[in-house]
Amino acid sequence: MAHILSAERLWLERLKQQPQTTPVWPEGDLEQCEAQAAEVTRLWREHLDLITAGDVHQTVSYKNSKGEAYTSTIEDILSHVVLHSAYHRGQIASHMRASGQTPAATDFIHGVRQGLVKAASDEAW
Repeated sequence: MAHILSAERLWLERLKQQPQTTPVWPEGDLEQCEAQAAEVTRLWREHLDLITAGDVHQTVSYKNSKGEAYTSTIEDILSHVVLHSAYHRGQIASHMRASGQTPAATDFIHGVRQGLVKAASDEAW
């Protein structure tokens, strides 16, 4: 989870053309991850409130964690952030099942149905 949250912050910083403030693979306990999740969610919402539909086709230049320069569209970066998180949640679930444990339900729609995640139509969103 610490990596997923760190990557979400890292990509936001790239979009905002800010220096990277966290390592790609940080150490973090559950309490730190909960605090990071709340902060990263707030920062993403603030940033996304500023983006219009036409903005997503713009490109952003950045360097990856190896220092290699790339340029990507905002749309591709947003897709990557969502898919990256889903990929790692799947890895976690597979590892837990292989260890005889039952992973938490992490489907977005499940979270909305259970009131754990606010629906896009929710005005408090």
